[in-house]
Amino acid sequence: MKKKAVVLFSGGLDSTTALYWALARGYDCEAVSFNYGQRHARENTSARAIARLAGVKLYEIALKFPWFSSCSLVNGKLPLPDVSLSKIGSGKAIPSTYVPGRNLVFASAGFSLADAIGAQAVVLGPNVIDYSGYPDCRPAFYKALARAAAFGTRSGAGGKKIKLLTPLIKLGKAEIVRLALRLKAPLGLTWSCYSGGRRPCGRCDSCKLRAKGFADAGVPDPALAAGRPG
Repeated sequence: MKKKAVVLFSGGLDSTTALYWALARGYDCEAVSFNYGQRHARENTSARAIARLAGVKLYEIALKFPWFSSCSLVNGKLPLPDVSLSKIGSGKAIPSTYVPGRNLVFASAGFSLADAIGAQAVVLGPNVIDYSGYPDCRPAFYKALARAAAFGTRSGAGGKKIKLLTPLIKLGKAEIVRLALRLKAPLGLTWSCYSGGRRPCGRCDSCKLRAKGFADAGVPDPALAAGRPG
């Protein structure tokens, strides 16, 4: 029987690379995307398009968290941070784009689906090298989460531990871009910008890190070249 994996999928550069990495490893994948009140729906549109292209079943989960009002990624009335690239993730302060417990909630949903369909793995795309300083992007968090899931799922209780795979965790953005190109991931369809609109803003942390990744990899961003979401 072919092995199964659940991929947490936003339609961005990292999660798209993680999805195509899992497919290349021979996993029969099902993906989960989330609408949690973020400023725009562009990433969800990208997730649908990429999942359709990859032939992957996509579950779209709607969540509502009234206490996210202090997060600029959710509250469109708050300004998004605009800091120099050299300072992103370098300070002790967690940026206002941090969504409290988001990756914990998302991963829990991923384990729930994996437990329900008998999947052997949950795949995520966080990386700790080029990131904005979020505490839920660190390897220690995912190691602890994998241990907890072994105790809190039917699969784990039955001796069939669900793996938590983070293939990009120690890769920088340029390495992720190169990996995505090798995997032939449809980068022109991905969306990384924290803002909505027809084009990426170019000012938010995610835009700056993505632009640096493509520049360091020595290749143009196909999403920008094609005039599609980037």
